[in-house]
Amino acid sequence: MKDSIVISMDYAGYDIIDGTPNVQRHHIFGGTANRRLSDEDGLWVPLSDEHHQGKMSVHMNKEMRVLMRIIGQLAWEKHYIAENENVSEDDAREAFRKRYGISML
Repeated sequence: MKDSIVISMDYAGYDIIDGTPNVQRHHIFGGTANRRLSDEDGLWVPLSDEHHQGKMSVHMNKEMRVLMRIIGQLAWEKHYIAENENVSEDDAREAFRKRYGISML
């Protein structure tokens, strides 16, 4: 699995929401195909068990899930622009849409 492009690896051992230790890696875009892409692209975040599987978690709360996907898409677009010359934000957004089949923005 590639290092996260969402969070510095210096902080990968702490929950992205409240900073608690003892985390699990959450793939921002799930499903069989998109989980593989999330691995390839570094689209994962560290979450405590409560934020990963609990009542207010990304798996149980639509707002949390949408928020993580927005954060992930913005990180991917920023990374894409940085690695490709003469690419606009619109180009990056379209590239993301083609790769993941969705846009949260």
